Amino acid sequence: MIQFPTRPNQYLGPLIIGLISVVAFLFEPMSSDYFALERSWWTQEDYYQIVTGHFLHTNFIHILFNLLGLLLLWALHGDDYETVSYLAKFFLICVALSLCLYLFSEDVIWYVGLSGAIHGVFALGCIRDLENKLLSGWLLLIGLVLKVGNEQLNGAGSLMPDLIDANVAVDSHLYGAIIGLLIGFASLLRRRFLVHKAAI
Repeated sequence: MIQFPTRPNQYLGPLIIGLISVVAFLFEPMSSDYFALERSWWTQEDYYQIVTGHFLHTNFIHILFNLLGLLLLWALHGDDYETVSYLAKFFLICVALSLCLYLFSEDVIWYVGLSGAIHGVFALGCIRDLENKLLSGWLLLIGLVLKVGNEQLNGAGSLMPDLIDANVAVDSHLYGAIIGLLIGFASLLRRRFLVHKAAI
């Protein structure tokens, strides 16, 4: 029988992210007018956009897919979630992802959506599975690499852009995955250091 991670500490993080996104969506198009991540965020000193842009969506299909992504990752890896840690890592992914888009993807002048950050959370879960010596960690990591690699080579196809009424920023998926892996490895090393220190 499948058991879902139902302790508050396991679901509050994704729930908070989802609720913020839903509230922002209810106030569209005003939300995007003020809070979307625009390339001018640095020169206009709209620094808040490096976080807020990730919680906005172009239409109902867009937010639905991203909320389903959050839900799926919670079902897969929620046993390892802790609210404060989850939110801190999520916001760190958002900030780092925005900086990567600004520095390395000059063609992205406007960005909204959780998908890049979700790829980061997915990568975090893969590292945690590997730490727990679960075969699923390798399978999910290989799947993530194949997905992101295919998007870099062939793009996102035509179906998804039509559904969400916007181009899919595939670079955000790549950056999110890389950032998630880096944070995951850093967290792994930190935990091992603390265990080693406690054993001394």
